[in-house]
Amino acid sequence: MAVKIDEEKCTACGACVDTCPVAALKIDGKAKVDPDTCIDCGSCVDECPVEAISL
Repeated sequence: MAVKIDEEKCTACGACVDTCPVAALKIDGKAKVDPDTCIDCGSCVDECPVEAISL
């Protein structure tokens, strides 16, 4: 899994959750990624308004 979430930048807005095609992200205080479900497509990276997610 190459998706990384910077918890200091994350505002828990949910944009990444809404855009993930495989429902690999959830909000639990901050965004969290399920490495077993994530397909590293990068949808969440493009959608994050605070650039808290990277590949």
